[in-house]
Amino acid sequence: MRLEGRQISGGVGSGKALVLESDLSFLGGVDPKTGRIKDRATGAFNRTVRNKVLVFPKGKGSTVGSYVIYGLSANGKAPAAIVNAETETIVATGAILAKIPLVDQVEIEAIRTGDRVTVDGDRGEVVVHRSGGD
Repeated sequence: MRLEGRQISGGVGSGKALVLESDLSFLGGVDPKTGRIKDRATGAFNRTVRNKVLVFPKGKGSTVGSYVIYGLSANGKAPAAIVNAETETIVATGAILAKIPLVDQVEIEAIRTGDRVTVDGDRGEVVVHRSGGD
C-alpha cells in the first residue's frame, strides 16, 4: 500500500512500524540514552524506537523535544523514520537536525505496529507492507 503525504525531512528510512496510540512529547516521553518510550499513554511503554518507523498523530510539549530527537540520533537510538498525521515544529526541527526522514499528512490509521514501512522523505511517500505482527 502506498500513502502520499507531505515531505518534511528528507532521506529514506525503513523498518518495522511502531504505532503509538497518542501524541508524543519526546521530552520525558522517550529516553534519549536507551531509545525506550517512557510515556504509558502511548500504548508502547518501554518499547524501543531504535530502527523503527515511529508512527504517531503529532508531537507535543517542550521545544527541548527537538534536542531529545537529536540526542537519540547521536546515541544510535533513533528511529529509522517518522510518520505523523500532523507534524508540528518540535518534531520537524528534531528530525531535520537528526537527519531522520519525516512525512506527515498521512492516514496513519492505515499503518499497524509490525508492518514493514519505507518512508521517502524526499518524495513524501510512505510504502506499507503488511506483516503478521511485531
